Amino acid sequence: MDHFSTAWTALRAAVADLSDEDFTRPSGCTGWLVRDLVCHLVIDAQDVLITLATPSGREPTRDAVTYWEVSGTPPTGEDPLDALTVRLAAAYGDPGLLRFHLDDVGSAAGRAAVLADPAGRVGTRDQVLTVADYLSVYVLEWTLHHLDLIAHLPDQAQPPAATLGRSRELLERIAGSPFPASLSDRDALLVGTGRRDPTGAERAGLGDLAGRLPLYLG
Repeated sequence: MDHFSTAWTALRAAVADLSDEDFTRPSGCTGWLVRDLVCHLVIDAQDVLITLATPSGREPTRDAVTYWEVSGTPPTGEDPLDALTVRLAAAYGDPGLLRFHLDDVGSAAGRAAVLADPAGRVGTRDQVLTVADYLSVYVLEWTLHHLDLIAHLPDQAQPPAATLGRSRELLERIAGSPFPASLSDRDALLVGTGRRDPTGAERAGLGDLAGRLPLYLG
């Protein structure tokens, strides 16, 4: 719960700190500008609110690891939902409207997470998770998207160290193997999810794991 709030607060603060010009720069997500990514964060916040308001009496079918659909195929940005996000982001026009909407919906999502019972069960994507596992999923989601947001904005603040570390732990569980200690948490996330290619030395340090990377999470 604390990691969720830390990651989400930091990401929203990073968006609030963007200039209008920054919204037109590329993000770390294939085919998306920063404004498109921020629009996606609004949708993510809505999903959090919807899911936390969808209790389930069933036994959990997924956890924070098995929730993810892992693919070996990189995103192209041509998925219909990705294209819809681009059109929706453009419709905002004024970056200030996107900032306002994210702050409004995002604040509500943050409050709902704090109030939720970690042991409760919620339904999403035809699956059931505990609230704690569901919010853990979003620690990784928020942290990766924070890295995407600042991919071409080197002066912006990095994600908090605590959420980088927690996200690395979760990615290692998804991968079924730890990353070498020589990789920082940030680099483990970037290399592990295909956001950048490993250097020769990093590839050597990854050993057999290099052949299973990158992991494209959906």
